[in-house]
Amino acid sequence: MSERDDYLARIGALIRDARQHSGLTQAQLATELRTSQSAVNRIEQGQQNLTLDMLARIGSALDSELVSVGTSGPSHLRVRGGTTLSGAIDVKSSKNAGVALLCASLLNEGTTVLRKVARIEEVNRLLEVLESIGVKVRWLNEENDLELVVPRDLDLAAMDADAARRTRSIIMFLGPLMHRTDTFELPYAGGCDLGTRTVEPHMTALRPFGLKVVATEGSYHAQTATGVGPERPIVLTERGDTVTENALLAAARYDGVTVIRNASPNYMVQDLCFFLQKLGVDIEGIGTTTLRVTGRPVINTDVEYAPSEDPIEAMSLIAAAIVTGSSITVRRVPIEFMEIELALLEEMGFHYDRGEEYMAENGHTRLVDITTHPSKLRAPIDKIHPMPFPGLNIDNLPFFAVIAATAEGSTMLHDWVYENRAIYLTELNKLGAQVKLLDPHRVLIEGPTHWSGTELVCPPALRPAVVILLAMLAAKGTSVLRSVYVINRGYEDLAERLNALGAQIETFRDI
Repeated sequence: MSERDDYLARIGALIRDARQHSGLTQAQLATELRTSQSAVNRIEQGQQNLTLDMLARIGSALDSELVSVGTSGPSHLRVRGGTTLSGAIDVKSSKNAGVALLCASLLNEGTTVLRKVARIEEVNRLLEVLESIGVKVRWLNEENDLELVVPRDLDLAAMDADAARRTRSIIMFLGPLMHRTDTFELPYAGGCDLGTRTVEPHMTALRPFGLKVVATEGSYHAQTATGVGPERPIVLTERGDTVTENALLAAARYDGVTVIRNASPNYMVQDLCFFLQKLGVDIEGIGTTTLRVTGRPVINTDVEYAPSEDPIEAMSLIAAAIVTGSSITVRRVPIEFMEIELALLEEMGFHYDRGEEYMAENGHTRLVDITTHPSKLRAPIDKIHPMPFPGLNIDNLPFFAVIAATAEGSTMLHDWVYENRAIYLTELNKLGAQVKLLDPHRVLIEGPTHWSGTELVCPPALRPAVVILLAMLAAKGTSVLRSVYVINRGYEDLAERLNALGAQIETFRDI
C-alpha cells in the first residue's frame, strides 16, 4: 500500500468510527452530504480522494473535528519549483532582537510595548515562559504589537519547563533575573556537559556581578550576590551576541559603571542598547566593541520600542531572487548589516538597484529598498567566510551555498564558527548540487547546478533548512520538505510570503 493510500484508509476508518458513534447509517450520512451511499462507502474504505471542504462537511455532519486530524503532528512543505518570483516584499522585524527585548522586559517594572514583533515559534516559547512566571502578555493588534507588564514579584517556581527547554534564548534570563532574586533555577535543553560548556562564556560576563551558576542535568542553578559589580572592564572571551546581551542586561540595573570589551556590535545587540537607553540606562560606544554602561538600580518606565528589520531575512529573500533568476523588490533592508554580503555578491556578478536610505522606526537603523535583477554569477576568487560585525554575518553564510551552486566555478565556504553545521549543506546534493564536505567547517561547491526536485527531511539547523527550501524553489518538478518546525522557529509565514511573490509552496500535515 502506498503512503497516500495508507492516509486515505486511516481517514476512512476515522470517518466510519465517527459515523457509528453519531448513530448514523451510511445512507443517512450520504443524505446529509448530498451524495450517494456508495460514495460514503468508498470514503470509509479509503478508496476516495477527499478535499478539505469535504472533510469539513463530514466533520460538521458528524459533529467531529475531522478536518483538524493530525494538526498536532509535524508540518511539511510541498514545493512546485521552477517558477519565477515577482513583486515586492517587506523585511520583517529581527527575530534575534525581538527575543533579546523580551528578556530585557524583565528589567522593567513599567509597561513595555514592542512594535511589530515577529510571531515565530521561538518568540511563542519565550512568551509561554514569561506568562508562566506571572508576566501579563497581550497582543494588541494585527500589526503584532505586544504589551508586557512584569509584576513586582515573579513566580519562578511556576516556570513552564517544557517551553523553556524548547528555546535556546532562556540563557538570557540570567542577566535580568539576577537583579530580582537570591537564587533561581533555569531549565535548559541537553545534558550536563553541554550545559556547562554553553553557560561558561556567559559566566565570564556575569561573574563580576556576583552570579554563580552550576549546571546539572537539565537545569542551571543560579545564586546571586547583592551590590556586587565589576572592579575592572569585563573582557568577553568570545564576541558572542547572546553573551554581550547578557552582560548588558546585568549591567543595566547595576548601580555603577560597567565597561564591556570585545563586545559584539551586531544588529540585535544594537537594538537592545537602543531599548535600554529608552529605559534610562546610559550606554556609550553602541556599534563598537567597547561598551560603557551606567546602570539604573530601579527601572520603572512605560516604554514603546520598535525592533529594526532582520538582515538575515533580507539575505534570505535576496537569495530566493538570485537562485530563481527573478526580479523582485526587497523593501526595508537594514543596509548597515548587509554591505559586505552585497559587495561580495557584486563581485560574483549580481546586478541590483539600491534606493535612497531612510530610517527604521527605532530612529537609528538605516534602511534601503533593493531591486534584484536576473544575473549570471561566477565563483568568487577567494573563499567565503564569516567575521564578527562589520564582517559577513555568520547566519548569512549558508545562503552563499545555494547562491554559489548557481554560479560558474568552484567556491569554498569556511564556517569556522560552528562545529559540523557545514555538513547540512551537503543535503543540497540531493537536489542536484555538487557540494563536497572537506572537513567539519569547510565545503567546496561546484556550479552551475541543474536543480531537480526531491523529498528531504528538514535539517535541524535553521539557516541550512531555509537554504534547502530556496533550492527547491529553483528545482524543476515537485519537492517535499518534511518537519519544518525549525523554519517556523525563525521565520514568520515564510511560505505564504514567498507565495505572494509567485512561489508555489503548500503547507500540509500527515493525517
